[in-house]
Amino acid sequence: MAATIPYNTKAAPMATPDGPDAPPEFDTSQPTIARVYDALLGGKDNFAADREGAALYLKYVPDAGRCAIENREALVKGVQYLVRAAGIDQFLDIGSGLPTQKNTHQAAQEINPEAKVAYVDNDPIVLAHGRALLATNNSTIVVTADLREPQGILENKEIQAHLDFSRPIALMIVGIHMHFHDDEKPDEWVRTIMDRLAPGSYLFITDFVDTGEPLQKGMEQAGLESLGNGWIRTPERIEQHFLGLPLIPPGLDFLARWFPEDPEADVPDVDELQPYQRILMAGIAKKG
Repeated sequence: MAATIPYNTKAAPMATPDGPDAPPEFDTSQPTIARVYDALLGGKDNFAADREGAALYLKYVPDAGRCAIENREALVKGVQYLVRAAGIDQFLDIGSGLPTQKNTHQAAQEINPEAKVAYVDNDPIVLAHGRALLATNNSTIVVTADLREPQGILENKEIQAHLDFSRPIALMIVGIHMHFHDDEKPDEWVRTIMDRLAPGSYLFITDFVDTGEPLQKGMEQAGLESLGNGWIRTPERIEQHFLGLPLIPPGLDFLARWFPEDPEADVPDVDELQPYQRILMAGIAKKG
């Protein structure tokens, strides 16, 4: 079973040289996904325990930092498609981490300044830092909630006031699924939210993949040793995350081959990808 720990995955440097200013309830003695991710990118928003976790990732996957960068680039590609091609102007980004470094609101609002984004994370430091960062951005909010309790997200008063659930919304579960074991039934959490969203909404997911390659197993081993979670899944299992909704072209693919705004793009063959480029896959599905 997955450990119940903060799952934010997109943290950014926002700290003193000795580490971020953490709320009193924030346990800095245990690594979190967000801060391990930050350490892999060379940021300062982490503590000794997180740097130890990052060292484990680098032990098993020397290019783990490049994987994190690719995941961020995929997030931007997906958001750009959703705004520009699909006409989406509302985003519910769950497990968002700190909203910095070309995150969802920046990628969306540089195309449509009126696009609204609700960031959701269960890490208290995200709320503390995120609200300070977004104090002058009336189109973006940050709330503390947990994907494990989807009804709580749907009933959150700030989210209800910020997003119009009678209109299409893009639900983003980017870099999150791998941190939940299948025994927890995370697809059902996502289904609860998608059932509430209007027709024309989208579901955007990235996940660790298992096609039998050693480096993929290494990524899983690193996650289990450092964080207690981080499972890889077959492409067929990842497709089930989309709840039977039709995938937009080019479907589910490795991040380096995934260009939703240009599904006919000339992309490298799978065997031409670097091993680290065969660890994550992305896809977007549309609710009819």
